[in-house]
Amino acid sequence: MKTFKGRVIAGGDWEGEAVVSRGGVNTLATFQKSAMANKKEVIASDQNNPDIYGRNITGKALCLPITIGSTTGGLVIQTVCQMKINPKCFLFSEHIDPLAASGIVLAKIWEDSDVIAVDELGAEFLSEVKTGDRIRVTSDGTVCIL
Repeated sequence: MKTFKGRVIAGGDWEGEAVVSRGGVNTLATFQKSAMANKKEVIASDQNNPDIYGRNITGKALCLPITIGSTTGGLVIQTVCQMKINPKCFLFSEHIDPLAASGIVLAKIWEDSDVIAVDELGAEFLSEVKTGDRIRVTSDGTVCIL
C-alpha cells in the first residue's frame, strides 16, 4: 500500500477504482458527448487522450495532473455533477487549475454534489497509480493506493 497526502479541495471518504491520465484532461472533450446525449455514464470521448479515451469514468477516481482546454471546463464539471455522472474523485498530482476548482466548488454548493477533490498529491502519485488500482481517499486528503 502506498500513501500520499494532498490538499483537500472538496473532502470526503471513499474507496473505489482509479482511472489514470498521465496528461492533462480536456474536460469539454472528455465529458461533452455523454452529457449532451444525456447518458447515464461518462465514456471519455477525448480522442487526444489515449489514457482515458473510451473508458467509463463515472463513479471512479480520475487521477490526473491538471485539467486543460476550454474556459467552459468548470461548467462542464458542474454539469456532469448535476447529472450525477461525474467521476467520484478528482485526484490532482499538481495544483488544481482555476476552472476545475470553480466547477467542483459550484457542484458542491449549487448541486449538493458529493464529488471529492484533492490536489498537490505530487508527481510520484501519478507515476505510482495505474488504471484499475483500488484507491482509498479520506477527508483529510490522504490517498492510498491499495
